[in-house]
Amino acid sequence: MKVMILAAGFGTRLFPLTIDRTKPAIPFLGKPLVAYVAEYVARSGFRDFVVNLHHQPESVKKALGDGSDYGVNIRYALEAPEILGTSGALDNARELLQNGTVMVINGKIISEIDIAAAAEAHQRSGAMATMVLKPNIKRERFTEVEVRDGFVTRLGPHAHPFTAEEIKDTEHGISVPLMFTGIHFIEPEVFDCFPRGVYSDIIQTFYLPAIKEGGKVAAHVTEAEWFELSTIPRYLDISLSMMKDADVFVGDNCEIETSAHIRDSVLWDDISIEEDVNLYRTIVADGVVIPAGSHFENAAIVRADMVRSCEEIPEKALKGYIQDDNYIVPLN
Repeated sequence: MKVMILAAGFGTRLFPLTIDRTKPAIPFLGKPLVAYVAEYVARSGFRDFVVNLHHQPESVKKALGDGSDYGVNIRYALEAPEILGTSGALDNARELLQNGTVMVINGKIISEIDIAAAAEAHQRSGAMATMVLKPNIKRERFTEVEVRDGFVTRLGPHAHPFTAEEIKDTEHGISVPLMFTGIHFIEPEVFDCFPRGVYSDIIQTFYLPAIKEGGKVAAHVTEAEWFELSTIPRYLDISLSMMKDADVFVGDNCEIETSAHIRDSVLWDDISIEEDVNLYRTIVADGVVIPAGSHFENAAIVRADMVRSCEEIPEKALKGYIQDDNYIVPLN
């Protein structure tokens, strides 16, 4: 079974942390996020990987290399000049993925889902595809997935937050929708559904038509931990929750004055924190200097020169401002 790691995205909601790297290449507690994904998948015995590339492709290659550090073989599929979407990415890499089941996984997740068990469940199901699902307990903004007798019957709208009436009405319990984790298994015939050489989304080109026509799309439901790091607040919250016996992560080559006070924060590499600085719930990116006496909370900070060099700030990015030599993005 081969593995496709999706790593081509722009990471617009993570801007400006993704100015000089793609979303899966941002550091997560000292290691590129996509490296966590590669290690996670390799632990389940998978060895043949394909990784798609588009935005800042060298940042992913630098993070993963040829895969030998993880005991796997990695080949790359570049998408140019345009990004291609999930099914477009699979179509673009089909020569590297032929002749067998393919596991597809996003390169921006942290998970404890047993993917070996999910792969076995897929093979037992006889389905043309299996979606790995989990309860959306917090009813975050993910598509609702309906399941009956182990198979997906409907992909619905995004889940809505609990209403006051639902929270009060506990007599019959509160309905918890299922959500798609971005981990799935597809058989070779699924590639026949993909348009060739254009941007296309696998939900639209395969899953929705297959379900409507009665095709067998299996559901593997798990309650294991799963996190998607697609926004800056989510990145910070998950980083803090994954720290052990600490509330601050400090990367390599950082200089921090003893009078600085830092709590619930993530510091990348080559950072200088001067005297009497106060940081709370703050992400500080590579090479930033925090001037003496500064106070920041609920913010992400990158060097201002990096933002000035951008052609444009993505529409979905949180708004920020320049202060001294830094670009500050408030998170609330």
